[in-house]
Amino acid sequence: MQFFDRVKVFVAAGKGGDGSAHFRREKYVPMGGPDGGDGGRGGTVYFEADPGMNTLVDYHYHPHYKATAGGPGGGQQKHGSKGRDRYLKVPAGTVIRDAESAELLADLTEPDEPLMVARGGRGGLGNVHFATSTNQAPREAQRGEPGEERWLELELKLISDVGLVGFPNAGKSTLLSVVSAARPKIAAYPFTTLIPNLGVVAVGDPTRGDSTSFVMADIPGLIEGAAEGVGLGHEFLRHVERTRLLLHLVDGGNYEREPWDEFEAINHELEAYSPDLASRPQVLVFTKMDLTEAREKWPAVQRRAEEAEIPAFAISAPTGEGVAELMNYTARRFSELKEEATERAAKLAAEALVGPVLRPEPGDAFSVERVAGGGFRVRGKRVERMAAMTNIDNREGMDRLEKTLRKMGVTRALEQAGVQPGDTVTFGRVTLEWGAEM
Repeated sequence: MQFFDRVKVFVAAGKGGDGSAHFRREKYVPMGGPDGGDGGRGGTVYFEADPGMNTLVDYHYHPHYKATAGGPGGGQQKHGSKGRDRYLKVPAGTVIRDAESAELLADLTEPDEPLMVARGGRGGLGNVHFATSTNQAPREAQRGEPGEERWLELELKLISDVGLVGFPNAGKSTLLSVVSAARPKIAAYPFTTLIPNLGVVAVGDPTRGDSTSFVMADIPGLIEGAAEGVGLGHEFLRHVERTRLLLHLVDGGNYEREPWDEFEAINHELEAYSPDLASRPQVLVFTKMDLTEAREKWPAVQRRAEEAEIPAFAISAPTGEGVAELMNYTARRFSELKEEATERAAKLAAEALVGPVLRPEPGDAFSVERVAGGGFRVRGKRVERMAAMTNIDNREGMDRLEKTLRKMGVTRALEQAGVQPGDTVTFGRVTLEWGAEM
């Protein structure tokens, strides 16, 4: 399966069902009053994390998703059926943003926490709601509100506790296959790993209660210039952003580059991409100790690591030399970092309790702006909804909309902005011609 970690999708919630303008008509009740029921709410679109998924490939080939519309109201005040909600599953670790504004909507890391991304439209009111002492036979019924729709950007950042970084062929895939049940493809040429591989590593004896497990990610090999997008570049660097600890593998069998130069080159790429990422705790892992050349180079590398106060281990994944010691240290260090992160999160949560109080914008808030090329646009949640749910072919409905616009202050705001009879005024998806009577 091809790996996709960034896609763009379109989601549309269901339209609300139209209200009914029905009148009671029975054999012995020839002049019955209005009994039109309300339309049902349209279906809503949600995203939720699924730990069993590891790619966004389905969304690459099928980028459009819609929920169903609500049913129309009926006579005898029958309420329309509710539209079916749409639940879309994504891999844990998916970041969701609004494609137009780039606003971060959620970072889905835990299952069973659905995120609503498009709300279903309200059902229109039936004519029974518009009966008054002066209008006992209203022929007005609301249209269903259109469902929300938007383009979204989905970006997958793998959830791993420990990340393996290093140049291609440094031995990352081999190490992962040895210490976990992961079976990555391994071969002796650059960019062997084109897909980040995950493996669960268990250290200790669970029967004694001293076992620790963590998720390790084999990140595709970097090359110099990756931070500027050379090679695989940003496409895979983002996958190490979530890790708490980096195991930096250095190829002990590389004839073309000195080991410490290789170590510093990768750190330079990490620093250029994200200073925060480069500041993560690292462990230098010198690989291929089964080779004579690697054994000869190790003392010098070990000495440089000690001077830089960086933990260093020499291993041979095929023979198992040094692997157990490396994994034991990794498990201990990961546990320490996890505890530190928990303490920081608790401290930040406590500080947030005394922060500023944010209040939602009033539902009646609106704005008026001139549109390039002529006309005006009115933005606002309530006013756009009222216009969308008004049957513009019904005189009673238009009269009610006009009264609502005056009461909200929209009419006055448009007049102050210079609206003239004949100008077009757009409310969301509805465009009307401004008349003298409005």
